[in-house]
Amino acid sequence: FEKSADGTWVEAAKLTASDGAADDRFGNSVSISGDTVLVGAFYDDDKGGESGSAYVFERSADGTWVEAAKLTASDGAASDEFGRSVSISGDTAIVGAHQDDDNGYLSGSAYIFAKAADGTWSQAAKLTGSDGATYDRFGRSVAISGDTAIVGALGDDDNGNMSGSACIFSRNADGSWSERAKLLAADAASRDYFGMSVAISGNIAIVGESRNDHNGSNDGSAYIFSRNIDGSWSESAKFSAADG
Repeated sequence: FEKSADGTWVEAAKLTASDGAADDRFGNSVSISGDTVLVGAFYDDDKGGESGSAYVFERSADGTWVEAAKLTASDGAASDEFGRSVSISGDTAIVGAHQDDDNGYLSGSAYIFAKAADGTWSQAAKLTGSDGATYDRFGRSVAISGDTAIVGALGDDDNGNMSGSACIFSRNADGSWSERAKLLAADAASRDYFGMSVAISGNIAIVGESRNDHNGSNDGSAYIFSRNIDGSWSESAKFSAADG
């Protein structure tokens, strides 16, 4: 949808995958940055049943939208659900595969893709938690802003079973990516699902905790984290609904 000069919003295009098939779940996750869109299809089967994929679309000079690339994990496998979460910022994209098994069953991972000068997209990095473990589901949520990415792991157990966490990664000068911080809620508890959703903009990140009991069972909350001058991250606020 695009906003017209008079302030109204008009449907400009309907996007579908060039090779779409039954049960692909194209559109389960979406993200947009300028003239580029990323759409996840986490049940696509290119690398095995429910291995998953994501599609890049770009807006042409005439306003039409064209599929520019199909992204899959270099080591994709059945049931990884690559594309369950997606995010894009400029010429860099991140795609979550929360059922990947690199650090144990359903430990999860996320993949960075970058656009080259010739317009092609290629995998630049694979991210996993430094202390990843079984059932963490790292990659259930992802977000990126410039050279910084955040990845949620709602099944992490640092503060109790499925209390959850989120990890911050940043791009190095050589194009590689490194983990910079692991975020936890100050009042975390079992089954809070901290990391169910994440977003980031510049030096501020927000992490959703859908099952926190702040105002009642599973009413939910969200936490703001800020990047300090030394590069560390600190919790600066907790949000809950006034009528939660």
